[in-house]
Order: sequence, then structure tokens, then C-alpha cells
Amino acid sequence: MRTLIVIPARIGSTRFPAKPLHPIAGHSLVSRVAAIARRVSERNSDVAYVIATDDQTILDHAADIGAPAVMTDPALPSGTDRALAAARAYDQQADFVLNLQGDAPFTPADYLEALIEVASQSTADVVTPVVQLDWATLDVMRDQKTREPFSGTCCIRREDGMALWFSKTIIPSIRKEAAMRASGGLSPVWRHIGLYGYRMNALERFASLPVGTYEALEGLEQLRFLENGMSIMSVAVKPGATAMWGIDTPEDAAFAEKLIAEHGDPMDELG
Repeated sequence: MRTLIVIPARIGSTRFPAKPLHPIAGHSLVSRVAAIARRVSERNSDVAYVIATDDQTILDHAADIGAPAVMTDPALPSGTDRALAAARAYDQQADFVLNLQGDAPFTPADYLEALIEVASQSTADVVTPVVQLDWATLDVMRDQKTREPFSGTCCIRREDGMALWFSKTIIPSIRKEAAMRASGGLSPVWRHIGLYGYRMNALERFASLPVGTYEALEGLEQLRFLENGMSIMSVAVKPGATAMWGIDTPEDAAFAEKLIAEHGDPMDELG
């Protein structure tokens, strides 16, 4: 299965302009994410990667760090559309496209490899990772939702892993929670990780479909697949070394540097 990892890297973030170029502990954000993709490509001969940008400065920076990159239309409506445009421009033979968020420098390379492995054995249109929350982490998420209700996404899934729904609301509701807490350390809540792998034909179909009703309400692109009868396989992965996922603001970047100082720099392993 020929796989292309696409790293969308836009210059025009509203909350954090020029975010991909922002240095975090000595390395630009996009170079940190590119190092993750490069590691997966080095381990798997059928995997390539490319940065998809809309800005010449980022294109030049990619050349400086030795990462392949393509220019895409700044007007593309979503990261998913940018991943498709990059795949069309860089490798039209790819069977499977992994969309690695350019603002997620703590993504374990193992997550990408888990999605590639499941996709090679499944017929699902999309594969994406989820983490089962322990009770303490669920409590943190509930507290965070009181201040930032649209941060963090939950997934409802079948026993075989097929995703039934995604929501910015914490789902499912839990009856008899006290008894469940007493019986085990894991809650029934699965947190979605914003990393996607698409069959190329599914990506093409996504781009041809209008925005879905619930996709618009929740602000979740993956709901367009479910609203149109396409399948999403959720892949259970272990929590990462840090609880932090994406970098959305300068404050997030400062917090990332703090985590690196406390837990070590992933770049030391990625090279």
C-alpha cells in the first residue's frame, strides 16, 4: 500500500500568524512535525511525505530543512482539501493519504504506523486514532470544557472499532458513574486524536461533497464522511508522553517548551 504523509502548513492562522515557522526550543514547529513524518518514511519503504503550504516563506524553509514541499491554493477550505491537493500534486499513485497536522509536534511516530497497519488490513474509508481516558484525565477534560467547550473531541465506537459518531460534547453520558469508578481505572470515554488516514478515493469523494449539517454544527470535518455513509475505523492507541496535542496559540508554544524542558525533546530521538 503506497502511503503519502501530508503535513498541511498554512501561514495565515488567525490566532497564531506564521505558526509553522515559530521556533519551539530551537526548532521550527513545522520542522518538528516533518521529523516525525521523516522517521516513519525511513522505517517504511512504501511511505513518502510532503509539506503542503500556501506560502513561499514556508516553502523556502522546507528546502532549508531538507523536507519535500508543494504549494497549494491558499483558498482551500480545509486541511483535508489541502491534503488532497498535495497528493494530486506530489504523488498521484498514492493509495492512502495520512494527514499529519502541522501543529502537532508531539505526535508519536507509532500512531502513524498503527494507522498504516490497520489500513492495510481494513476496508474502512478512513482510519484515525483514539485514546481511552482514565478517570483523572476525564476529570481534566470536563474542567477544560467549562472554559473551552470546543477543545477536545470524543468518539463513540463499536466493539470492532468502527466509529459511530464524533462530538465536541463529552459522550457518552455515564449513569452509575461512581460504581464504574470503583470498578476500574478506565472511563468509557474515548478521546479522538486529530490524525487521519484516508483511502485516496474516499478523499476524492469527501472533496466533492457539500459540508454536512452536523459537520457544520460541531466543526468536525470527519462527520462529513459519516453523514454520507462512509466508514471510519478508530484505532485504539496508548496516551502519548505528554497530554498536549496541538499548538494553537503563542501560549501553547510556550507551554510546549516547558514540557520539553521537563520531559525531554522528541527531536533528540527523531534527529
